[in-house]
Amino acid sequence: MNGGVDDFEIAGRRIGRDHPPFLIAEMSGNHNGDISRAFAIIEAAVAAGADAVKLQTYTADTLTIDCDKSDFVIKGGLWNGRTLHELYREAHTPWEWHETLFRKAREVGITIFSTPFDETAVDFLESLGAPAYKVASFEALHLPLLRRIARTGKPVLLSTGIADRSEIQEAFDTLRSGGSRDILIFHCISGYPTPPEEANLRTIPKLADLFKVQIGLSDHTQDNAVAVASVAMGAVAIEKHFTLRRDDGGPDAVFSLEPSELASLASALRTAWSALGSANFKCTLSEEGNVAFRRSVYAVREIAKGETITEQNIRIIRPGYGLAPREFDRLIGRHARTEIKRGTAMAWDLVE
Repeated sequence: MNGGVDDFEIAGRRIGRDHPPFLIAEMSGNHNGDISRAFAIIEAAVAAGADAVKLQTYTADTLTIDCDKSDFVIKGGLWNGRTLHELYREAHTPWEWHETLFRKAREVGITIFSTPFDETAVDFLESLGAPAYKVASFEALHLPLLRRIARTGKPVLLSTGIADRSEIQEAFDTLRSGGSRDILIFHCISGYPTPPEEANLRTIPKLADLFKVQIGLSDHTQDNAVAVASVAMGAVAIEKHFTLRRDDGGPDAVFSLEPSELASLASALRTAWSALGSANFKCTLSEEGNVAFRRSVYAVREIAKGETITEQNIRIIRPGYGLAPREFDRLIGRHARTEIKRGTAMAWDLVE
């Protein structure tokens, strides 16, 4: 796992193995172009127990061009047949909303930050006091963007997605050499939605071993099981897309959680984290009262003073207040030091 790796802080919240998982509600395009809905998503994220809400900062024109040639048309999946420009035009969060959304999040007491998709977006987010930056999985090879993010010195959450081992290393090295000290790598499968059997959670401890940083999960499955399981694999941060109602539609609605589901996830993550405990073999508080249900050695007949201890007058039975079963053979053949009543827990001071 990634024990021993330094934790770090985003807006006063410590992130690491010794702290409950950091839960990020990804708004993405689920505001459906309505700022009042964006406000409601932020408020719902707070009510559900999320630690942060995350935006995406781009425009259709900073991501692509308005072109309907085959290269620019999505083939298959949720957005089949749409042009890239059309999709991003619908899904983007208007830049003129950002300051208001940042203010709203701060008023209701939740951390807010964003995923910038080009260098101008980083400059803009810096002007708003963004406390951290997310690198989208599809931007992991955008090294100029990574260098600009690194120069901020803010914590960086790097999503792997379709990047291979060498590409993740290149992105990581670019951030490190550019000045990023606090880096969390998000294990991520860029399938929308992701089938649970493709989640490959065993990658989480592998990433921790390779990069010696904290690891999280950016999860695009359609329920909470994978995210909760990731905590046992060492994930210290979880990102899930979030909406008010999937039936309201939107580009990411199909793989987004609703408020009650996000609240369930927040609770389950804390439970899973607390269940990790520590590696030891000591009796826990809840177990202490159950020692009585172990077996131990008891007198099962009246034994006179001086009488020989035999397999007929002692047995290994419940409860567990007598000598441990391992001592049974050592008792056989000894003599009673005093009279031993039936039902007496055997102890060494009762025999010669």
